[in-house]
Amino acid sequence: MIRYNWQQKDWPNFSYSLEAVEDELFIFSEKTGHITGILKALPEEMQLEAIIDMMVTEAIKTSEIEGEYLSRKDVLSSIRKNLGLVSSSEYIKDRKAAGIGELMIDVRNTYQEELTQEKLFAWHKMLLPVSEGMEVGTWRTHEEPMQVISGAMGKQKVHYEAPPSARVPKEMEQFITWFNETAPGGRKEIKKAPVRSAIAHLYFETIHPFEDGNGRIGRAIAEKALSQGIGRPVLLSLSRTIEANKKAYYDALQEAQGSNEITAWIHYFIKTTLDAQTEAEEQIDFTLRKVKFFDRFRNRLNNRQFTVTKRMLEEGPKGFEGGMNASKYGSIAKVSKATATRDLQELLEIGAFVLFGESGGRSTKYKVNL
Repeated sequence: MIRYNWQQKDWPNFSYSLEAVEDELFIFSEKTGHITGILKALPEEMQLEAIIDMMVTEAIKTSEIEGEYLSRKDVLSSIRKNLGLVSSSEYIKDRKAAGIGELMIDVRNTYQEELTQEKLFAWHKMLLPVSEGMEVGTWRTHEEPMQVISGAMGKQKVHYEAPPSARVPKEMEQFITWFNETAPGGRKEIKKAPVRSAIAHLYFETIHPFEDGNGRIGRAIAEKALSQGIGRPVLLSLSRTIEANKKAYYDALQEAQGSNEITAWIHYFIKTTLDAQTEAEEQIDFTLRKVKFFDRFRNRLNNRQFTVTKRMLEEGPKGFEGGMNASKYGSIAKVSKATATRDLQELLEIGAFVLFGESGGRSTKYKVNL
């Protein structure tokens, strides 16, 4: 029974209409210029801070989409290490965090290069440095169907079944050729970066060439396509936007894998890209305010106050969930509640913290005053 796009005669000749998204594509171009302008206006140190913040977010969220929760500290260390900002001998405990950090840097540094089988295999090895009984850096070869399923054993629902493993080498050869031919200046160039990125992600996810890691590498490919289209490493986190509504992502992907007419998928993906750009603007503004905050208060905070404030700001523009109280402070700083209360009161008095919501008395909560 023909159920999936790859089983159909027109595979992989995708068709779509951009009529309803012309305005969105124009806004994407405008926002790209705006974000570039904001970033260039920042001092070099702040530019680097904003870029690192974005890569850390992307690394963590692309893993969370797959149900994998990494150490933020280790991801940050890996990215800083691969940028040459810390010693190459620094030990990173979480090997998966080290791998995804290395992948983020490589995607950024090599965005202009053609896509190759060797590059995809290298990314796979970076992504899965710990692989129990699984071959990494090679296409899947198992004979059993590659299925996306949900539900308990015996009550499983098959959402999607990929092409048989025997077809993968040929399918991926065609995909890599398509990706390179549709790049800027290519024989079949797709000029709208978000459109090419949307198709590249769907095309790759449909083939599902690896035993594991397809989602994360597929989103790296989408980022590469966007970066090539705008002529510089893209500054946004698609994965943060996708992770905020995973159901919409999987629903759109499942629908698109049923037909090679993919207008609905293109629309979904362009909207996701625009939302990611808006969040990127917020992230850059947040980074600027964060750096200014520490410039203002660095010499006025004791070590405990600095540690707790830094931990709160790691949560990004949306802030530390539920605000900070004496109990949480004591847990992070490893001090008594009395010391925590005293530190918090001092932070409030010097203007580093403000009250969070309408709290007071024993339930007083605080947030960083940015």
